[in-house]
Amino acid sequence: MVLITQSGAETLSIGSPAPDFKDLPATDGKTYSLSSFQDAKVLVVSFTCNHCPYAQAYEDRFIALAKEFAPRGVAFAAINPNDAAGYPADGFDKMVERAQEKAFPFPYLRDESQAVAKAYGAVCTPHLFVFDGARKLAYEGRIDDNWKKPDQVKSQDLRHAIEDLLAGKPVRVPNTNPMGCSIKWK
Repeated sequence: MVLITQSGAETLSIGSPAPDFKDLPATDGKTYSLSSFQDAKVLVVSFTCNHCPYAQAYEDRFIALAKEFAPRGVAFAAINPNDAAGYPADGFDKMVERAQEKAFPFPYLRDESQAVAKAYGAVCTPHLFVFDGARKLAYEGRIDDNWKKPDQVKSQDLRHAIEDLLAGKPVRVPNTNPMGCSIKWK
């Protein structure tokens, strides 16, 4: 099932199974597949990149949420699908630098073929997808409602989705409009 977003891209709809991915290289020197996260109660996937000002503005909030919720069985993964030929700051070597500089507490994966981003229907960076324990999509959208000013956030959408799932409840607002730079397709 897919949802047609404002941009016209086909994005997974709530209740859809997580599209599988295999052997994506990560900045930690390992490769990851969807099955790498099989033990997580909740899986948060962020399509992001290095160069986008929205992704940069949200980065510390995403890191903080990963640190807070990891002990409760929530896995986080960041996936960079951008065309590195046109955007060299999003190349794998720069991803490794960024992950080390910011001490990412989650794997930062490279989707060189862009097949994973297309399968999920990611439209921008960052674009968040949250899956329950059965790997059904429970939330899709943004981290929160104020990318520029963290101190003025009124709706912590990603946090609420995670908390709802951990409490065994349906996500109170399952879709929000993601805010970010468009994915740089090849």
